[in-house]
Formats: sequence, C-alpha cells, structure tokens
Amino acid sequence: MKTIHRQGRRKASLEFVPRVRVAGRLLSLALAASFTFLVSGCMVGPDYHRPQVAVPTQWKELPGWTQAEPEAAEGPKGEWWTGFQDPLLDELEPLVAISNQTVRQSYANYQQALAEVRVARASLFPTLGVTGSATRERASPTVQSNRALIVNSGTLEASVSWELDFWGKVRRQIEEQSATAQASEATLANAQLSEQIALANAVIDLRVTDADIDLLTQTVASYQAALRVVSNQDSAGTIPPSDLITARTQLENAQASLIALGVARAQYEHAIAVLVGRNPEDMTIPHSARLPVLPAIPAGVPSTLLQRRPDIATAERQMASANASIGVAVAAYYPDISLSALDGFTQAPLSGLLHISNYVWSLGASATQTIFDGGARSAEVAAARASYDAAVANYRGTVLTAFQNVENDLSGLRILAQQSERLDAAVRDSTRGAEIALNEYEAGTVDYTTVSTAQATQLSTQQSALNVQQQRLLDAAALIGDLGGGWTGGLHDPRHPDRAVENSASSQAAAASAETAVAPNATAPANSTPSP
Repeated sequence: MKTIHRQGRRKASLEFVPRVRVAGRLLSLALAASFTFLVSGCMVGPDYHRPQVAVPTQWKELPGWTQAEPEAAEGPKGEWWTGFQDPLLDELEPLVAISNQTVRQSYANYQQALAEVRVARASLFPTLGVTGSATRERASPTVQSNRALIVNSGTLEASVSWELDFWGKVRRQIEEQSATAQASEATLANAQLSEQIALANAVIDLRVTDADIDLLTQTVASYQAALRVVSNQDSAGTIPPSDLITARTQLENAQASLIALGVARAQYEHAIAVLVGRNPEDMTIPHSARLPVLPAIPAGVPSTLLQRRPDIATAERQMASANASIGVAVAAYYPDISLSALDGFTQAPLSGLLHISNYVWSLGASATQTIFDGGARSAEVAAARASYDAAVANYRGTVLTAFQNVENDLSGLRILAQQSERLDAAVRDSTRGAEIALNEYEAGTVDYTTVSTAQATQLSTQQSALNVQQQRLLDAAALIGDLGGGWTGGLHDPRHPDRAVENSASSQAAAASAETAVAPNATAPANSTPSP
C-alpha cells in the first residue's frame, strides 16, 4: 500500500507541473498582448491644444515712461523686494514662503493633488491579492449515524485582476489629474506671490504711517509755538479772545489726529506679524519714517505676461484638465475589458491543504458594455464639454484681467508721478506761506484767521504729498505682482517628476517685436533694480 501511495503522488506531481506551466504561459501571453495594445492603443476624446488669445504688441500706458535696461525687459526676477531697499522687507519677505499659513495650505493642497495623480496611475497596473480561510463546520447527524460530522476545510489562493485601458480612459484620468496638480502648483505660486505683495503693502503702509506721525509731531510743535505767540499777545490785550481759542483748537485737533495714527500703526504691525506666521504679540517693529525707495520695474512686453503670471498658469492648466475629462466621459461609450487569474489550494478536510492534488487555478476575461442608460453617458459628455468651454472663458478672462491690471498700474504710476511733482512745489509754497503769515501776524498786519488758514493748508498739502508717495509705492508693488513677481513660469509634470513643463504662450507671442522695460521718472536710483 505504501508503494502504491508513493506512485500516486509521483504521478500527481508529474501532472501538476504542465498545468502550472500552461497557466503561467497563458497569463504571461495575455499580459504581454494587453501591454502591447496599451502602448500602441488610441485614446478617445480630444487632444489638448491651448486656445489662442489676442495679445497686444505693446503697453498702452507706456508713453511718458523712461526706457530701462534691455536685459531687464523680461519682467521682475528673483528677490524683487530688494528694489524697495527696505531692511524690514529684506528680512521678512523670505519668511512668507516658510511660515505664512495661506501658503502652507496651498502647499498641502498641491501635495494632495500629487497624491491623486498617483492614485490615477495605479489603475494602469494589475491588482494582486491573497486570500486565506479556514472553516470548522458541524453537520447534523444522519440516519445511518447518530454522530454529528465535523469537517475542517480551508483555502489559500492568490488572485490577479487587471482592467485593461484599451480606450485610454485611465490615461485620460492621469492626464486630467496631472493637469489639476499643475494647476495646484501654480495656485501655490500665486498664493505665495499674493502674500508677499500683501506684506510689501503692509510695510509700505507702516512706513507711511510713521512718516505721518513725524509730520504731525512737527506740526504739533509748530502749533504750540504759534499758541505761545498768541497767548503773549492776548496777555498784552492786543488781540481779540477768538484768536486764542482758534490757536488752541487748531493745536488740539492736531494732537487728536496724532493719537489716532497709533491705531493704524498697531493694525499694520499686527498684519505684518500674521503674514509671516507669527502671533501679533511676538512682533514689535521700531519706528522708522524712512520710506522705501520707488523701484525700477521692468514691464517687458505684453506677450511675456502669459508666461510670468501664476494665475494665468492656473487657468490654463484647469483648461487642460477639463479637456482631458471629456475623454474620460467619452470612454464610457466603450466596453470595460478586464483579465483575472486565480492560483492556489483548496481542501476539505483541512489537513493536506498544500498537497499537490489540492492545487487549483483559473484564468478568464470579461467585457462589460452598457446598452441603455437613459442618456446618462451623452449627458456626461455634454457636461464635460460645457465645463471645458467654461474653463476656456475663464482662461481668456484671466488673461484680459491681467492686461487690465498692468495697464492700470502703469497709468497710475505715470499720473501719480506728475501729481507728485506738483505737490512737491505746493509743499514748498505752503510752507513758505505759513511762515510769512505768522510773521505778518506778529507784526500786526493780519489777523490769526490768516495764520490758521495758512497752517492748515500747509499740513493738508504735506499729507497729500505723503499720500501720493504712499500710493506710488503701493502701485509699484501691485505692478510687480501683476507682472508675476519673480515666478519663472516652470511647472513640474507629475507624470515625469524629473522634467519641468514650461507653461508659456510663446507660440502666441511671436507677434511681439520689441522688448520694452519701464522705470519711474528718475525718482529711483539706477541701482534700485531688483537683482535677478
């Protein structure tokens, strides 16, 4: 009996080997054929082509501006904030990319988008699984036997399933998620730039407030000196009492305005702290009335704006994602084809589970095709096409808004430069007029109303000039932001991490023939151009 048993095992073993080889060859051939088809197969849905947009050849608001260096004509580069020559900006701007919470949120969103790309890519590969089970079962007694039958059984199987991407649905999903990830990357760049511009604005506002505090402090001292003159003449009985009341009221109003500036200064200081990711209580900025320098700003040509603004890159990548989603929707018209294979052991009773005679395998293919869905697939395709059309409109609108922003900034800087020249002359004249009025009052040739009017005109003119300086600096920061700051326009392709896709509209920019950069009218030193 032992000899017969050994021969049976040897025979079963010999039969087992060809079966395994046949199953393995069938599975290998199926996988190889499927992979070959996928590599050379088509992808349903439209391929992406960036829509054309109208690009002006030059800026409308450039007349009246001076020509900057030709090599700076491509726009701001690198650490653009150094052009303001403010040590506080130089210290805090790099912290925005590290500590600002809005930037950190956008970074987390970008990482999530990259993970979604990996999820989509995983659908290209087979799914492997292992199943093991053990069961102990008690059966009811039979007529022949009063004893209950207890049976132990078990299985140990490995399975493979693979949904073949014959029609390119998965590849379109990867394309869609990759474009979404690139849009998220551009959104991250835009968030960082926006927060950096917000920090520059807050620092400018803080510096102007400090300058206004110094101006009002000097004004209060001047009004106090004038009040002493009026008080002396009132004691001598040479003036009406109303002059003393007017001088005192004027001083008190100036003191109240000086106190009110403390509120604005505290708020700007708190805003700066939050922008660099700190608690307001942890930051105290010393008083400094030194205003930032108005930087030289290379505006470049309009065609390069499409390469430099991250919000345009976001809109363009969203458009590419919407285009790929059309292919995903169209793929629903085609059957889903999948392969499956199983290999393992099953046995009842459980003893001897891994015996060769208990070996089982299966190999199969399936195709599923929807015949009728009540128009759901056509509606999905229509929705995807409408989403793409909306993305195209959003892209073109973003481009138009970008051109509008730059033109607004250029016109504002040009007009404010002219206004600043007039106000500088007005400040000189009003200061001289206030001095003359006070001297004439002391000589008794005019009443104090003339003096108070001249002094009020002087203060108003000085504050107007300071406000124009503030607006010029804010417009300069806005222009830098609207030109894309120091962003280079390169986006990483999640499908090929070692490459970077240049998200530019160079094919649309061929009409631009001249590269022009602008700088404010001789108000900034030549060395104030931001370093590359």
